[in-house]
Amino acid sequence: MKEFGWIDWSVMLGTLFFIVAYGVWKTRGSKNIKGYLLGGKESNWWTIGLSVMATQASAITFLSTPGQAYMEGMGFVQFYFGLPLAMIIISTVFIPLYYKLKVYTAYEFLESRFDNKTRLLTASLFLLQRGLAAGITIYAPAIILSQIIGWSLNFTIFFIGALVIIYTVSGGTKAVSQTHKQQMAVIFLGMFIACGFLISYLTDHLSFGEGIELAGAMDKMQVIDWEFNPGSRYNIWSGIIGGLFLQLSYFGTDQSQVQRYLSGSSVKESRLGLMFNGLLKIPMQFFILFVGVLVFLFYQFVLPPLHFNQANVDKVMNSEYATEYQAVEKQQTAVFEEKQALIQEFKTADNRDDIKSEINALHQREQALMTQSKDLIKQADADAETQDDDYIFITFVINYLPVGIVGLLLAVIFSAAMSSTSAELNALASTTTVDIYKRNINQKGDDTHYLKRSKLFTLMFGLFAIAFAAMASLFDNLIEAVNILGSLFYGTILGIFLVAFFIKWVKGNAVFIAALISQAIIIALYTLNRFEVIDIGYLWYNLIAPALVVGLAMVIEKSKVKPNE
Repeated sequence: MKEFGWIDWSVMLGTLFFIVAYGVWKTRGSKNIKGYLLGGKESNWWTIGLSVMATQASAITFLSTPGQAYMEGMGFVQFYFGLPLAMIIISTVFIPLYYKLKVYTAYEFLESRFDNKTRLLTASLFLLQRGLAAGITIYAPAIILSQIIGWSLNFTIFFIGALVIIYTVSGGTKAVSQTHKQQMAVIFLGMFIACGFLISYLTDHLSFGEGIELAGAMDKMQVIDWEFNPGSRYNIWSGIIGGLFLQLSYFGTDQSQVQRYLSGSSVKESRLGLMFNGLLKIPMQFFILFVGVLVFLFYQFVLPPLHFNQANVDKVMNSEYATEYQAVEKQQTAVFEEKQALIQEFKTADNRDDIKSEINALHQREQALMTQSKDLIKQADADAETQDDDYIFITFVINYLPVGIVGLLLAVIFSAAMSSTSAELNALASTTTVDIYKRNINQKGDDTHYLKRSKLFTLMFGLFAIAFAAMASLFDNLIEAVNILGSLFYGTILGIFLVAFFIKWVKGNAVFIAALISQAIIIALYTLNRFEVIDIGYLWYNLIAPALVVGLAMVIEKSKVKPNE
């Protein structure tokens, strides 16, 4: 792997420190709780839209998504197909109500509709899910970046967490929104540059159209899967139905997102910001996946690593299995050279169908050799995490992009980690201050008191996220880890809000009990899935949970025995 030179260090650190300094300077001197938690309600629509996107687009997006496309193709984009409809529903139903009630958090509404215990339960579910997710969004890039740039894992975790804490504690919501604009500019610039270099590399060997045809021959270009299969992670039905409910819950009830558009200067600005996100998110995600397909095409002409996590390769090469691993590498080289000859035939052939079939067969052999390499790594170290999807894009960046651009792309990943984590810490502090501390612990504090407590809670959650990240272990795929974690809790939260909005005759006790039962069932389903007793794609939890909450709440409310009966 290439050395990480001083120019790349300068670009990366200069970009990151500028963003932090800008955020602190631009938002210095928050004087009251409204300014700190809602940014003074001054944000315009495009600031809201970029902030909403930056909150969702964590470093995991830019590490895992290209790697997922490299391994499995473009199908993950279906995960977002329910998003535009969700934005319309939230803009129509959720936003006007939040503005009418003048709430700081989404969960304040639940007390006026139900009771304090339902508000407390929902806020607690959010704090549990988002508190853990904040640790993952720091840990996920840190474990990879630490290996790439030579820092220790714990120092990398601390570096990301400390930068985020500095400006989030200092400026609150306004600092988060202001830095999100700079972070998104860096992210888009870096990804477009990477895409440009990849297309340039590809067209040295094939025309762009031939490259897409070749990727399609190896099953990388199937965007839509029309088969209705509950066990499938990604198809159009789980994307539209399960994705709709997940996005409704995330954007409509997750305080890390609600706080972004509650900072808007009006209902109109908040709606425009959400619709901007709804229109841009699918093309953005398609683009990031397509970058992963381009990386895959690049490695059709440059011999890829047999395994992309170099730390694992070092382990096996220093073990008794080194000779076997080298033998597998030789087989990979032979298959690669055979495929190269077929690709040359592909370029000049009139009828390419047979050649594409042969190329795909060789691709399947390569996949089998990669699996074999993982088995050897496991034999060398039983505790090794062999899933290497998340290392694919960063390995390409470090080894093949020019000096300076490497530093910019690393700044992209750090910026994305900071953008999502800052929004999470800001929302966790808001929920703790407003829904837990102010409502249940100290109702008599003045504005300055609650402002100081908000800053303290931001710091505490930042330190908790750093500590959790330092103890976390890598999931199979980082972007799936966050989505699975969300799917375990978001559905129950959404169900509570759906009852609150649309089923006026159901009262607090019924929805409280229904929510507890629903959450227990979802945890049980996930556990059965993990042990392969059942097979249900995790996106469906986002439909099952709210359906359970709504259905059980109505049944429980109906079954109440009236005193005069």
